[in-house]
Amino acid sequence: SFYPMEVIATQNEVSNLISKHKGNYIVFPENRLHPIKMPHDLPYRWIEKGVQNKLSDSAARGENFTYQLGVYASQQDLKNVNIEFSDLKNNAGGRIPSAVMSSLNTSGINWDGRPFNKKIDVAKGDVQALWVLIDVPAETIPGTYEGTATITSDGNKSTVIAIQLTVGNELLSVGGVNEPWKQTRLTWLNSQLGQDNEIIAPYTPLVVADRSISLLGREMHLDAYGLPEQINCYFDSKMTSMTREGKPLLKNGFAFRMNINGTEAINWKNNGVRFIEKTDGRVRWETTNESVEMLMKVSGEIEFDGFVKYSIVLTAKEDLTLGEARLEIPMRQSAAPYFMGLGERGGYRSPSINWEWDVANKNQDGGWIGDVNGGIHFSFRDENYVRPLNTNFYLQKPLVLPSSWGNSGNGGITIEDNDDVTLIRAYSGSREMKKGEVLHFDFNLLITPFHTIDTDFQWKTRFYHKFSPVDTILSKKASVVNVHHANDINPYINYPFIRWKEMKAYIDEAHDKGLKVKIYNTIRELSNRAYETHPMRSLGTEIYSPGGGGGFSWLQEHIVDNYIAAWFVPELKDAAIINSGMSRWHNYYVEGMSWLVKNVGIDGIYLDDVAFDRTTMKRIRRVLSSDRGPGIIDLHSANQFNKRDGFNNSANLYLEHFPYLNRLWFGEYFDYNMDPDFWLIEVSGIPFGLMGEMLEKGGNKWRGMVYGMTNRLPWGGDDPSQIWQFWDEFGIQDTDMIGYWANDNPVKINHEKVKATLYKKNDALLIAIASWAEDDVKVNLEIDWRAMGLKPRSLMQMPAIKDYQEEKTLAIKDAFVIPKGKGFLIVIQ
Repeated sequence: SFYPMEVIATQNEVSNLISKHKGNYIVFPENRLHPIKMPHDLPYRWIEKGVQNKLSDSAARGENFTYQLGVYASQQDLKNVNIEFSDLKNNAGGRIPSAVMSSLNTSGINWDGRPFNKKIDVAKGDVQALWVLIDVPAETIPGTYEGTATITSDGNKSTVIAIQLTVGNELLSVGGVNEPWKQTRLTWLNSQLGQDNEIIAPYTPLVVADRSISLLGREMHLDAYGLPEQINCYFDSKMTSMTREGKPLLKNGFAFRMNINGTEAINWKNNGVRFIEKTDGRVRWETTNESVEMLMKVSGEIEFDGFVKYSIVLTAKEDLTLGEARLEIPMRQSAAPYFMGLGERGGYRSPSINWEWDVANKNQDGGWIGDVNGGIHFSFRDENYVRPLNTNFYLQKPLVLPSSWGNSGNGGITIEDNDDVTLIRAYSGSREMKKGEVLHFDFNLLITPFHTIDTDFQWKTRFYHKFSPVDTILSKKASVVNVHHANDINPYINYPFIRWKEMKAYIDEAHDKGLKVKIYNTIRELSNRAYETHPMRSLGTEIYSPGGGGGFSWLQEHIVDNYIAAWFVPELKDAAIINSGMSRWHNYYVEGMSWLVKNVGIDGIYLDDVAFDRTTMKRIRRVLSSDRGPGIIDLHSANQFNKRDGFNNSANLYLEHFPYLNRLWFGEYFDYNMDPDFWLIEVSGIPFGLMGEMLEKGGNKWRGMVYGMTNRLPWGGDDPSQIWQFWDEFGIQDTDMIGYWANDNPVKINHEKVKATLYKKNDALLIAIASWAEDDVKVNLEIDWRAMGLKPRSLMQMPAIKDYQEEKTLAIKDAFVIPKGKGFLIVIQ
């Protein structure tokens, strides 16, 4: 409905109103039940009410109360609009302090926990809603409280609005957030829930010894400049357990080099590494290095999951020519067989890569290099980095070229093999620097793997990806249901708060019958059904990304302009709007997830691509924990390697989130005809400590089993329950998975395009074989019985599995034919 806040006043009505009021602007107090919706017009409701200088309303004790002040620039543009509050007092001496009052529009707490202020300008003829938050203290004595809110702007007389708030006897324990239509959840936008850096399982506290920092399965040694001197990984090649001896990744330490005024022979005075924070969850350090021409400050930090952040700040002490600044990462060539990123698909690494910045078209600023059991992800940034949009919308909000590394298009990255070294070289190109000029050469690292793969979770956690009756799901032997959006209990995309009672009833039934329930809830777009739509629109482009509008008629009529239309469900008239990337909506998202865990009983979330950073992911992982367990998070991604997504790799794009995920589902548009190295690096998740499932056209069930994957029921047509049944009959839960990538896999195939993974238990072997050959091929098994400590066996069985293989018994020594694109599951008792 357009009534009452979108019934537009006529021009005559507006002119008459303006003529009666002196000054360059008018302030309209408005209650929370009538959100201001029109930024370019006055509602007729304000004409009827006339200009008032007082707002009267009521609140409960402990309530997250809100109200609005509509600032109308009637005569001229307004600059630097701000708001100040007095205490609210009553006649008995009671007081609601101004410290519990704030304006959502002028200040707040960002997604990373940092406070900020916003400059508000209002163009002539526009209306700016200022949403005021009052966290009414629970101990407030009931009564009527009075005070003021004062609006100021540059060069104009201030406007004082009297505020009268009657506080009743009712005490709200959770701020009234169970009535979101009263805008009681707006305070969530400034939440810091989950921001503490406490350890998240299975990770362990960081340990510092001299200049070495140890974390789960990994270790980093620093040199005198604070850069990595060596990185060791302690995972076996199977990725199922740890090792005593570390695998060194670097041939030599990282080096940041530069050419100043034509020479690299720079006499640096180095003050050594100084640790400025040592906690279980984070360690920070810094060094200062100074020459005659340049001051170089290196700041680094590492977190418990293996995320490393560096900032190298150069300050010119005189006018100079910076011929080039570059970071060199000399990897051991034997530790770097695989690569993804910088426009390269995941898989075996090309011996030579020469890449240049193209942020307008390419969502590329780094890549991952390494092996299954040890690797490094790197990305290059500066102090102005802003996360771009992704998944269909990259080109509308791309990366910002880092002024340091990018240097107006002169920078780039090369990767070259030389003897036993693979050298990664990020360079800036030449530039002039003036005295006092500052450049930020920032870069991030992720040391992989994050942890071992959890095969037990993979075998026992079986997803059913459709809202269906609980008994139907259980009949298929699934253990977890993912409730997508656009259904009876989760109708509106990424806003699961409207039919939450129906959702809770469904979850209660599921829990009673032993089924876990996860819901679709991510950040990328947001339903127009959100109660907070218009208050968040008042924040400009902070929450919603700017764009050309269009889409469903409701959006064009009520949102009007400067938005990007997204997912639309005609049956529900659910019209989503694209989020802007990093914003305070992430704070709301974390609070909302916590509320769903506590009040609805969700067991986790299904993420359909992701438009937030690792900070928000950590917070989500923390709030999902309950007495039912740590919560389950699975991530789906459509293949990002295309023009509209900037030719990124899904695994590369989301790698910072992998430490907190339980499973991957990669995904639409993934080509399962690609070679095994692509499967291993971009699809399986195994080099990072995860396992996955297949999606596009149901995947390839034979190749999938080489990586412990099936497709997802009931998505894609193929029914994996027959494979699940075989898993149970064989007892796969008790096996040791030894993939073809493992150094000690005792099963070999005499064909380079046929791969075999062994699932070993005490009394039987299961061998998953799949072919990537272009034709049917005849192969032999080669089994190293001695390596397994077993006596040789003579027979192997291919058990009957519906739509997978027919029953057959063969002699192990006999050759057998594998059809093109297929394979077998072979049991040896």
